[in-house]
Amino acid sequence: MDKASTDFLHQLLETPSPSGYESQIQEVVRDYLQDDADSIETDLHGNVIACRNPGAETRVLYDGHCDQIGLLVSHIDDSGFIYAQPIGGWDPQQLIGQRMTIWANAGPINAVIARKAIHLLNESERKQVVKLEELWLDIGAKDKAEAAGLVAIGDPVTLELGIRPMLNNFANSPGMDDKTGLWVVIEAFRRAKKLNCSLYVVSAVQEEIGLRGARTAAHRVDPHVGIAVDVTHATDCPTIDKRQKGDLSLGGGPVIFRGPNINPVVCSQLQKIATDNEIPFQMAAVGRACPNDANALQVTRDGVAAGLVSVPNRYMHSAVETISYDDLDSSADLLARFAESINEAKAFTP
Repeated sequence: MDKASTDFLHQLLETPSPSGYESQIQEVVRDYLQDDADSIETDLHGNVIACRNPGAETRVLYDGHCDQIGLLVSHIDDSGFIYAQPIGGWDPQQLIGQRMTIWANAGPINAVIARKAIHLLNESERKQVVKLEELWLDIGAKDKAEAAGLVAIGDPVTLELGIRPMLNNFANSPGMDDKTGLWVVIEAFRRAKKLNCSLYVVSAVQEEIGLRGARTAAHRVDPHVGIAVDVTHATDCPTIDKRQKGDLSLGGGPVIFRGPNINPVVCSQLQKIATDNEIPFQMAAVGRACPNDANALQVTRDGVAAGLVSVPNRYMHSAVETISYDDLDSSADLLARFAESINEAKAFTP
């Protein structure tokens, strides 16, 4: 991973992109792809779609979603405290005591989200699981008028953004889901050399609220083969049941999925390419429609030969999502080599 691509990853992670509010990160994506794509377009939904080698008989689409979970301002009370509803799937316990940012029209506003201190909780309250509607954002406003002068209903909110390095080439940050997957598909798009297919990459919107961007982008491109790259649960930490989720570790390489949502030829070819190129990889199973963009890709139009490659991620949907830089690099190499291997669509008919 060179400095430019590392800087790009960090820029993605430092740019807010709650579902439905992705325009700022899509500017980052368009700028980065400018020198590597034959065409770049942004559709009405907000997806950014880039292409290399347009006009080839076989169309291949790589999908990584740019949106992250967040909150949406829904109420400002008379004292200037702000309440919000979720964008995407939150465990409210993850929010207690966090630094937050409200992305208002005039610029970012620092906030904290909390509940009353442990000293003030009665015995019954201490036993209760906190609900999101019981938490509030505090920006330091003296009253409703001051808060409402800065914050509007519908403003998006994120955890405080930023990446922190860890031992063994690990790093943690909010939004690893799925800005790491987005980084992988864009780097694969850039690293692929000789292409016999038209290679498309989409920075998809609104995955966290129902796989919406992938559905519209795939309809527009009409690919023969489509691979989604998302994060998956690393199981190399306490309390996770490997019997159902598999034995998946940070630093073990990209995770290739098998199951009914996955085209078996795509899966086999990914494994062969990884083996032939000495790229470390891990296998996982999913016995239903995937809860990610691979789901939408598979059932687009007349059907797509779909694949799913995932980045192992500890502590998903939290402030400290943790990944391995090595897994990102290996994932991008795997997909670059896969794109180079494709000659004709009919080879993927099961």
